[in-house]
Order: sequence, then C-alpha cells, then structure tokens
Amino acid sequence: MSEKEESKKGAVASEKPEEEAWTGIASRYLGTSESVVLTLIGGALVLVAVLLLYSSMHDLYLATIGGPEVIEHKAIEILNTVLLVMMTMEIVYTVAISLKSHTLNAEPFLIIGSIAGIRRMLVITATSTETENDPAKFRNTLVELGLLAMTVVMMAFAIWILRYSQRKYVDVEGAAPPKH
Repeated sequence: MSEKEESKKGAVASEKPEEEAWTGIASRYLGTSESVVLTLIGGALVLVAVLLLYSSMHDLYLATIGGPEVIEHKAIEILNTVLLVMMTMEIVYTVAISLKSHTLNAEPFLIIGSIAGIRRMLVITATSTETENDPAKFRNTLVELGLLAMTVVMMAFAIWILRYSQRKYVDVEGAAPPKH
C-alpha cells in the first residue's frame, strides 16, 4: 500500500462520525443515572448511620445516668446499634467503591456479612439466659449459633482467598506475581 493510501486510511479512521450511535448515548445516560442513584444511596446511608450513632450515644448517656442496672439492661441494645452503624458504614464504603470504579467488589459484602453474623451471635448469647429454661428453644439457639459461627468462618476464609488470589495472580503496578 502506498504512503498516500495509508495516510488517507488513517485520516478516515481518525475522523469522528457526525452522530454518536444511540447505544453510546444510552450508555452514557445510564452511567450518569447510576452515579446519581449511588450518590443518593450513599447519602441516605450516611444519614442513617449518623442517626443510629446518635441514638446509641443517647442511650449510653441515659444508661450511665441510670446506674449499673440500667447499663446492664441497655448494653446489648447499644452494642447492637453500634455494630449496625459499622455495617451501614461498610455498605457506604462499598457504594463509594462502586461509584468510583463502576465495578462491584465482593470483599466489602463479605465483611458486611461477617459483621452481621457476629452482631447476631452477640445478641443471641447476651439474651440466651431467657431460653435456658426451655430445652427446645435452647437447642434451636445453639443450632443458630453454630450455623452463624460456621458462616462467619466461611466468610473470613472467602476474604482470605480473595486477598491471596489478588496478591498472587493480579499484576499490581506491572510487578510480576511473587514466586514460591
């Protein structure tokens, strides 16, 4: 092919079409819509987390004024709320990652699931004295605790697998994967 033909071909390839394809326009609008919705979701979640934290701190203040008996009674509820705030902020982090990269990362969801499982285990163990007198309820409580513990361990293992595989198989900044 002659130089003249190559330069003509390059000029045609570099020209932009007069109108963008409708799929490109739709993709751009949907991407913008996704960003707007994720931003609104993130804002709503932050507001929920702040309100939950305020509620928890208010309960803690009232329990402190009420003395040791009130603290014992309210401690589980306060802990439950604080862990719910942690879960909510972990979801906010996941939304922020999704907003920035337009990808879905599995690890934050596994962390949220682990926190939720631990939260439920703490609530069950704190309230287990109520079910000790009924053998059927107590057995069900123990089964639930066992399943929750197994779920948390499996999620921790999944997080480890994700991190290990990322270190071993994903090329970070052009570096070769480590050799063993």
